[in-house]
Amino acid sequence: MARKPEGPPPPPTVQRLRIRYAKRGRLRFTSHRDFARAFERALRRARVPMAYSAGFTPHPKVSYANAAPTGVASDAEYLEIGLAEVRDPAQLQAELNAALPDGLDILQVVEAPPGALADLLQASRWAIELPGVTEVEAEKALAAFLATEVVEVTRTTKNGPRTFDARAAVVAAAVRGAEWRDGTNDAPCAILDVVVRHVTPAVRPDDVLAGLARVADLRPLQSPRVTRLAQGLLGADSAEVHDPLAPATPG
Repeated sequence: MARKPEGPPPPPTVQRLRIRYAKRGRLRFTSHRDFARAFERALRRARVPMAYSAGFTPHPKVSYANAAPTGVASDAEYLEIGLAEVRDPAQLQAELNAALPDGLDILQVVEAPPGALADLLQASRWAIELPGVTEVEAEKALAAFLATEVVEVTRTTKNGPRTFDARAAVVAAAVRGAEWRDGTNDAPCAILDVVVRHVTPAVRPDDVLAGLARVADLRPLQSPRVTRLAQGLLGADSAEVHDPLAPATPG
């Protein structure tokens, strides 16, 4: 006969909330596991009435969706939580921000409608800063990349090297200029504005950079800085990425 956990079952989930959060500054180097630990500590400090899974090792009902790679800043990370008591989303946002370290910021909390959050995350928009690269150099390399039908890159995964096409997932890309300022030094810094469809295997910003190096030998002298600007639904007739927490528009 199967052994059963002792005691009463956990309270049911009475409210689901979707949360958008940011990783900024030095906290961009926080791994997904480190963020999960920091977020669950913040839930305890803020006394959030979490719903828990059943079984011998109950866990708070937190669902993470498509976290950005370690070292990448982001203004568009998402998760969903289940509560055992109804809470005001705005108040919960303030309480979580007070409990989280600076650089991990809760930007939005809304009631979760029916359906899976992951289904709403179809694409990401990335800003990739290329220190030491001029706009002209970046535009030439990007034109070569976009004109190539297939750009195969190889990434090392936990199962060994994997080769895949980095070009097909890129929906749109453009170059915009900026100045790279490090202390008193000024240098050119082109910025790639890239929309990437979420596919399997995932195409990350470093894969796009590997593709640019392959087709155009574009290799920044310093490490690129990457920020996820948006993540969500991909426009049917455009390369716009729409906030999945925004209210649905009629029609």
